[in-house]
Parts: sequence; C-alpha cells; structure tokens
Amino acid sequence: MGIIQCREVCKSFGEKVALDHVSLDFPRGKIFGLLGPNGAGKTTLIRIINRITIPNSGSVLFDGHPITQSDVARIGYLPEERGLYRKMLVGDQAMYLAQLKGMSAKDAAAELKKWFVKFGIQSWWSKKVEELSKGMAQKVQFITTVVHKPSLLILDEPFSGFDPVNAQLIREEILSLKEQGATIVLSTHNMESVEELCDDIALINKSRLVITGGVDEIRHKYGNNNVELVYTDSIPVTSVPGAFRVLSDTDDAGRHTAVLALESGADNTAALRSLLEQGLAVNSFKELVPRMNDIFIKLVTEEE
Repeated sequence: MGIIQCREVCKSFGEKVALDHVSLDFPRGKIFGLLGPNGAGKTTLIRIINRITIPNSGSVLFDGHPITQSDVARIGYLPEERGLYRKMLVGDQAMYLAQLKGMSAKDAAAELKKWFVKFGIQSWWSKKVEELSKGMAQKVQFITTVVHKPSLLILDEPFSGFDPVNAQLIREEILSLKEQGATIVLSTHNMESVEELCDDIALINKSRLVITGGVDEIRHKYGNNNVELVYTDSIPVTSVPGAFRVLSDTDDAGRHTAVLALESGADNTAALRSLLEQGLAVNSFKELVPRMNDIFIKLVTEEE
C-alpha cells in the first residue's frame, strides 16, 4: 500500500476541470515522478494532498486513513512558487518554518545548524533573506522543507534556479533522503532528473491520468525493438530475414555504428548470434530504449 492513495479525485474551478477522476498511489520509500505539461493538474493534486484545497469528490488516504491536518505535519512541501519573508533574518525564518512543523526551538536550532554546515551556508544565518541570490534562497527553502524529517517529501521543480554544481548537491540529498526511508514525489519538467532519480512516474495531461508505472517498464514499453550495433569490418552488415533489418549504418574509418530493427519474434540473443555468424568483430550491442523526454512528447502530442 502506498503512503498516499488518491481515489477518483475530481476538482473543478468554475467550469475549468483541473482533475478528472484521478486515482494514483505513491509507493512507500520510492522517488515518484509526477509529470505533465503546464496546466495539466499536477499542482492542484499536490495542493489537495497538502490540504491547501479540497477535492469536489474522491478521497486521499495517508497511511491507509483519510488524510487529516495533523498528517500534513509529516509532509515536507517545496512549492514551485518559492516564498520566504524577505525582511526576516535567514536564521529566524528557518526557525519559524521548522517550528510550524512541530519542532521544538531546541531541536529546530540543532538540526538547522547541521544542515547549514552541510550546505556551507552557516554565515548566512544572520543575513536578511533579501540579501540572498535566488539560488541561495532556494537552498534555505530546501533545508526548511526537509529539516523536520518528513516521511513524505513533495518537491515541485526542486532544481529550478540552481547552477549545475548545486543542482547535483540537491540530487545527492534527495537520494540520501530516500535511503533514509523517505517517500519523495518529484514534480518536474526535467526528464534527465526523472531518468536519474525516479523509480516510478505518473503522467497527467488535461486533468486525466495518462500513464503510471516504473520508469524502466514504461521506457521499454514504448521502445520500437531497435538495437545499436558497433562493429569493425570492411564490409557493412546485411539484414538477416527473420532476425533483423539494417536501418542505418555509419562507417568511420572501418568502425561502424548501425541501427538494427529486430524482426517480430526475434530477440537480442538470436540477432547477436546471426551477427557473429557473419564473422563481424562486434564491439558493442545494446537495446535502444527511448528517453523519457521522447515518451513525454509522444504521449502529450497524442492526447492533443
């Protein structure tokens, strides 16, 4: 059973349907990618889970029971619309937000200091928020999202505004939090991050759930049974009826890179055997699996 279970969730704003009977489980202890184009309904679903707004119908369960306001204290939510009080001191702001999540002042101070040292920002404690760059402020907000050790983290575009070095720092912290047992929902348009971090994904488009499942499972499902062959030979590889067709073959001084389409019913083993029987010097042979970015575009375009 997932830590969050959404059952037939519907939400409308006037005549605008934001969510249309969405049923979805967030697996416990995994990183779950919540994907979709702008306006698809992702943020509305996140706000319903955080009880910022209430669905018109359907239900949300947390740990098997209808979610309550006290459950929200076990959630860490980093919204896409970042928001810190610009005139407050960074340390005062962090303490305030940590105590809103139920931490004592003593525990909040101790944990925040650890995080500030880890991120190398201890010198910011007595600065005003308005003195920080966008990336600096987002480090602070990330810390205040995770400091109370929530069992569920919902991160909306967590890499926005970060340079590559700090984006990698956040990625490493997300993976570390998963190892410590947190369930993480990652809402992002960054498909590289999805492939690198997510175990499972769901794609929402036009208020409806389009697909959900494991990242590897979905990538293989939308593959076209092609493989990439790298080989060394003076004679190009030829198609083998019943095994594969040669779609392309690029020769670079005798080192070839070819794309083969496996015939219906053929598998990688049979295709490789046929290649070796041709006497080719095979350097590499790998399945060509589509990127999540290509699958995202394909599914959303088909919906359009």
